[in-house]
Amino acid sequence: MQNHGLLKELIQSLCCLPGVGSKSAQRMAFHLLQRNRDGGRHLSTILGQAMLEIGYCQSCRTLSESLLCEICSNEQRDSDTLCIVESPADVWLIEHATTFKGKYFVLHGRLSPLDGIGPDQLGIDLLEQRMANNPPKELILATNSTVESQATTHFIGEVAAKYQIRTTRIAHGIPMGGELEFIDSSTLSHAFKDRREF
Repeated sequence: MQNHGLLKELIQSLCCLPGVGSKSAQRMAFHLLQRNRDGGRHLSTILGQAMLEIGYCQSCRTLSESLLCEICSNEQRDSDTLCIVESPADVWLIEHATTFKGKYFVLHGRLSPLDGIGPDQLGIDLLEQRMANNPPKELILATNSTVESQATTHFIGEVAAKYQIRTTRIAHGIPMGGELEFIDSSTLSHAFKDRREF
């Protein structure tokens, strides 16, 4: 009975992952227990370690194991070009799909007054400090194409205009309502190359 309770708890815990319902969670749990216990133990160890040791970069706010991420601490990266994204997953995507060699700023969301998400929750005050103290020559708005994201880019564009910073937006190839996470690499790369003035 106790084992059955633990199995149920394992299945319910796996449901916390995005896109994983009870059926998928059951398949994962039974697979690990029946066919890959070593993989399950390794996953458990790495997951526990990651939860403890991965935090946020103090400069760009992406996921990092140190105070500054590898990108921010890399002096070869172009500090004159700053790419604004909604999530650390977007940084990962752009790094693997494009030849972008600038730096990033991660918003961790988008403006959504109904959900209580305003400029402060997105760190736009920190972004503005960066514009004021060490202004980039170009700000690339690489956000999603949702209505909230459009409002967010408009707000950031107005802040950048105060500091006379050139602002561009990634171009065609990203459909309206589309999420970067689900765009293929070649489409994202094309959109990045053909960005336009905001």
